[in-house]
Amino acid sequence: MTYNIEDVRTADLRRSDHPRLQRAAARIQHLAPDVLLVNEMTYDQPGAPDYEAGAPEGQNAQRFVDHYLSTPQADTLEGLSYHPVMLPVNTGLPSGFDLNNDGRVVSTVPDVPAPPDSGSVAPQTDAGRAYGNDAWGFGVFPGQYGMALFVREGLTVLRDSIRTFRKLQWHDMPTAAVPLDSTSFTPWYSPDEWAEMRLSSKSHWDVPVQLPNGAVLHVLASHPTPPGFDDVARRNAHRNHDEIQFWVDYLSGAPYIEDDSGRAGGLHAGASFVVMGDLNADPEESSSYRDAIRALIGHGRVAGNVVPTARPARQDEYPKLDPDDTARWQARVDYVLPSTNLIVDEAAVWRPDPARVPEVPVSDHFPVWMDVRVEP
Repeated sequence: MTYNIEDVRTADLRRSDHPRLQRAAARIQHLAPDVLLVNEMTYDQPGAPDYEAGAPEGQNAQRFVDHYLSTPQADTLEGLSYHPVMLPVNTGLPSGFDLNNDGRVVSTVPDVPAPPDSGSVAPQTDAGRAYGNDAWGFGVFPGQYGMALFVREGLTVLRDSIRTFRKLQWHDMPTAAVPLDSTSFTPWYSPDEWAEMRLSSKSHWDVPVQLPNGAVLHVLASHPTPPGFDDVARRNAHRNHDEIQFWVDYLSGAPYIEDDSGRAGGLHAGASFVVMGDLNADPEESSSYRDAIRALIGHGRVAGNVVPTARPARQDEYPKLDPDDTARWQARVDYVLPSTNLIVDEAAVWRPDPARVPEVPVSDHFPVWMDVRVEP
C-alpha cells in the first residue's frame, strides 16, 4: 500500500495524540498492509525543526510505529508491528546555487512555523519557499517530504542489498529533458549547476523484501516532484518526467545507472517488484510533461493493465472524481504497479465516507493498495 499523508513532521510524531496521524493509523490498521510506503514524512536530521543535536537520524518512521501503528486506534482495530526503513532524501538540502534564478542564493534554513495543535498542515512562508526553491529538492528545511517504508513482522528487509539513487546526477541520463528558458531558449541551469544537479527530488529506492516462502519482492519507491509550482522553463515538469523515466530505464537495464554505493546496472531480469509512491503524474492529464508515466505503465515488465479503483459506493459519494483518481484534486498520481510475474488478487483506492471526514482531513491523497502473490 502507498499513502501520502501530507507533510508529517517530527513534532507531529513526537506526540501520541496527533489527530491526523491517529486517523491515518486507523486507516492503515483497517487495511493492514504487509508493506506500506508513506510519502511526505520528515527525515529527521540536523537543520530540521525539533531535531535534537547528537540524536540518531531518521527515527521518525520508528516513532510512527511506536506512537501510532502499534497502538489500536479503535476497539475494533489491532496494533501492527512493522520494521521501518527510513533513508536520507534531497529535499531541503541547500545546493549553494541560485536554482530558481531569482538573483540570490538562499542557503540558510528560515524560521519554520510550528505545526498547529489542530493537526492541520503547517503553512509555508515566503522565506521558506525562497529557501526551498534553491535546495536540491524543494523543502523549507532538510528532510521535509521524506519517505518511509514499513514492512510487517514475518517479512525480512534485505538491508545489505538496498540500493539508493539519491545522488545520481540528472545529466547522467542520456535522454534528460533539459529545462530551457522559454524566452531565450538557453539552458535554465548554468553549466556548474547542471554538473551538480541531482535527478531525484527526494530519492529513488530499491528495497528487497524476502517473504516466508523465500521469494524476494523489490519495492521500488519514489516521490517525484510535482510538475508545477515552477517557472518559465517548467523545470519541475521536466524533472518529474525524468524521475519517472528513471524507473523505465532501471527496468530496462540502462547502462548509465549507478547507485549511491557505486554499483552499476538496473534491476535484474526475472525479479519480482512493485513500483510504489506518489509519482505526481496522471497518464490521462495534460499537466504532466511528455509521456514518462505512460511509458512506465506500458513497460513490458509492468502489469499496467491492473488499475486500482474506488469501490462503487465510494465512487458515488465522490462524483467529481474518476474511479482511479487517488487525490482529492481529481488525478491519478499514487501508484502500486506490479511486475508481470506477480499474481494480483485484488486492488483498490480506499476512500473515506465523506460524511465522516472531519474539518481537517488526513490528507489530500487516498491510500492505494494491492494484494499480490509472489511465487518462490
